[in-house]
Amino acid sequence: MALRCDLIIRDATIFDGTGAPRRVGDVGVTGERIVGVGDLGGASADREVIATGKAIAPGFIDAHTHDDRAVLMGEEGTLCKTSQGVTTVVCGCCGVSLAPARFKQEPPPPLDLVGANGWWKFGDFGDYAHAINSKGSEVNVYALVGNQTLRVEAMNGDVYRPANDKEIAHMHARVKQSMAEGASGFSTGLYYKPNMHATTDEVVAITEALKPFDGLYSTHMRDEADHILAAIEETMEIGKRAGVQVQISHHKCSQPENYGRSIQTLPLLEAYARTQQLAFDVYPYPAGSTVLMPDRLRDDVKVMITWSIPHPEMAGRYLHEIARGWNTDIKAAAEQLLPAGQISFQMDEDDVQRIMAHPMSMIGSDGIPHDAHPHPRLWGTFPRVLGHYSRGLGLFSMETAIHKMTGRCAEAYGIVDRGVLREGAYADLVLFDPATVIDAATFEKPKVPSIGIEEVWANGVATFRAGKGATGERPGRLVTRHKG
Repeated sequence: MALRCDLIIRDATIFDGTGAPRRVGDVGVTGERIVGVGDLGGASADREVIATGKAIAPGFIDAHTHDDRAVLMGEEGTLCKTSQGVTTVVCGCCGVSLAPARFKQEPPPPLDLVGANGWWKFGDFGDYAHAINSKGSEVNVYALVGNQTLRVEAMNGDVYRPANDKEIAHMHARVKQSMAEGASGFSTGLYYKPNMHATTDEVVAITEALKPFDGLYSTHMRDEADHILAAIEETMEIGKRAGVQVQISHHKCSQPENYGRSIQTLPLLEAYARTQQLAFDVYPYPAGSTVLMPDRLRDDVKVMITWSIPHPEMAGRYLHEIARGWNTDIKAAAEQLLPAGQISFQMDEDDVQRIMAHPMSMIGSDGIPHDAHPHPRLWGTFPRVLGHYSRGLGLFSMETAIHKMTGRCAEAYGIVDRGVLREGAYADLVLFDPATVIDAATFEKPKVPSIGIEEVWANGVATFRAGKGATGERPGRLVTRHKG
């Protein structure tokens, strides 16, 4: 009996997500699963897409996001992802998660990256998981719980000190409960003030809650600048003592005096990876973005404002220009802008490329979806890797680029049956034009959809179509480490 499918994509160039050589063939989908890959000439379908000259790949997995709230907001929150081929996001990164926390007052920065008035309502992680699974989302959600969130709750906001034994026990219990309710790991942002006073022993004690669940420890390390090697060593010590896998967020070498130091960090990471489970992500830009921190500004590092509560009109303006207009210096101007966000041009392009090309790396946008004038990585990360770095610069093959955005990420995070094109895998798919795909978002105009993404499916359901935008469908769900 001939195979009957819901959907067949025919005559496409297949990138299967493993890094294997591309080939031409068909992909068949029934329900939420792929039912055939290869020559499906004898099969039929309710809908057939002729994809001659186009490429089909697993839907991209964004290895690092702050989409905790965005995934619950429909097209408003997720078009920036579906329009670039993303079907799964990893959220709760950098110690910042929307759950588990119920706050009556606004928590300190950088928790305001994900939560605004009315959104700190998920007292348990299970409440957040229920919201995703009951409402659905345009993307699948793989969620971590953040230590900055837990510290504000456990320490009643008094976070600018080490936690005591009772507070550590409370956070350990919260992580354990969250893992049982569908979280996949625990993250820290030791660079940030609400978390920087956490000692190594404190972090280890909380991270140990992951071990019975084989959970993941993810970290925005304590330092990505002068003391980056020591920060890597601390990170790996935490993973070793807790007995869990380590994920280093947005690996970079920050500030001009540290340009080129990836030639030191990458061999160190390779050495640790020989004895510990380790991965890291990177975004394809030489500029980062976070909350505005006046005490960390430098005259030799250019900064663009992404949002400001007292001065919203300054979003998209450079800080030195604002300071000049106000007849003051950049730190005084920044104080007047608070609370606010920033883009900082603090990295070297050679380091970005060296880290991105490394076999251990995977791609994460680190986009901040609620900024008024966001970093262009929010809308452009994945097409930029394909169009600029792979096709344009030849930094790596398109097979390798897609592997870093799909199969490599699924393997590192323990995401089952996603990130690959094979029979039985979930039908998370992106159809794109390999000859034209490219990012269009810029630092000046960041909210611009990319070029060359034709159609995107999550769990077999179309979420985005070129020329039409979001479909209105919300087939995404919570995905959990090592579970389908």
